[in-house]
Amino acid sequence: MANNGEVLLKVDHLCQYFRLGRKDLKAVDDVSFEIKKGETFGLVGESGCGKTTTGRSIIKLYDITSGSVYFKGQRIGAGTRGYRDAIAAARAEAAKKIKLLRAEKDVDAARKAAIEEQIKKINQELGEIVDKNRALIRDAKTDSKQVDKQYAESLLKALDAEYSQKFRAAEGNSEKLKALKKEYQIRCRVAKKSRLITQIQMIFQDPIASLDPRMTVRDIIAEGLVINGITDKAYINEKVYEILEMVGLVREHADRYPHEFSGGQRQRIGIARAVIMQPEMIIADEPISALDVSIQAQVINLLNDLRDRLGLTIMFIAHDLSVVKYFSDRIGVMYFGKMVELAESDELFKNPLHPYTKSLLSAIPLPDPVYEKQRTRILYNPIAEHDYSVDKPSFREITPGHFVYCNDAEEEKYKQQVK
Repeated sequence: MANNGEVLLKVDHLCQYFRLGRKDLKAVDDVSFEIKKGETFGLVGESGCGKTTTGRSIIKLYDITSGSVYFKGQRIGAGTRGYRDAIAAARAEAAKKIKLLRAEKDVDAARKAAIEEQIKKINQELGEIVDKNRALIRDAKTDSKQVDKQYAESLLKALDAEYSQKFRAAEGNSEKLKALKKEYQIRCRVAKKSRLITQIQMIFQDPIASLDPRMTVRDIIAEGLVINGITDKAYINEKVYEILEMVGLVREHADRYPHEFSGGQRQRIGIARAVIMQPEMIIADEPISALDVSIQAQVINLLNDLRDRLGLTIMFIAHDLSVVKYFSDRIGVMYFGKMVELAESDELFKNPLHPYTKSLLSAIPLPDPVYEKQRTRILYNPIAEHDYSVDKPSFREITPGHFVYCNDAEEEKYKQQVK
């Protein structure tokens, strides 16, 4: 399904740090990208580079450290720890300066007055920094609270408009009007409990660990509907059967438990659990890495079919670059918590610019013994490849739509390569 250029998800300077004693583990460090409506965005990189953490941070399984996540133009996630750290750092710096000024001895009255004036100025600057960051924290908290309220209100408004016409059309038919009112009340109850974040669903990497072994397939798939306030068992059952058949399973599977299925079937159950919520976007976190090659192809084809049938936008996280090339419209490459390159799929394979991307592409095996004998692996050593001691890097657009993490010297070199 071709995208129409509308940005559905925007990740802006996302940072996700985890406390390790007094230090921070920078799992995701200043990552920015956009995903357009209807496209498949591939995210690749080696194990531990931050791909899964990025996905989990977007869907709010983690509270992000700093940065913002926008979905359909609304800020659904905002990190406040960065603002708190800025306040703490400013206070520590101000205390240090004031201590040095007060440590001066044997000063005359003029110098003493100048010191007091400097201290007053330092405190004033500190107050401005504190007020600014506190305002940003308040804005972030307000956005996260208001976005769901506004989303629920918009759903209720749409329902009012829809059912006002139905009520007028059913005037004079008391039974039909009664049924419509009951249906309206049920849908209003669901709308009030709806959250914008539920429009993004996730398919997890491990099809065994992501399913509760004590729940039947019916309960697993229907759990989201129940949480949203749907109580009609007949409706729930019908939706579960419909989704099971959509993902290639049968109705009889609904009363079985996860341990009774193969790995591929479990992953289909995970996909069904995500799709039943009628999301606009799915984050697929390495959904094929634990499956056999033949089953991998089936799951990829299933995701492709669902994308076309339901108009889904997919963020596809994977290791296998050949699969990502086949499945994705654009690809982002992550290394050590940072996005190092982002481009359209064909462009990335045709003109890889960052040394790490070249290293990944050189590792793709082909079923050709002659080629494999001649294939040369490119090893990536960041210390040898880059000198960022003076000229600091940033994420830059080298050609339209092709971004690379580089400094000034590297940017010039990359631009010469693509000419």
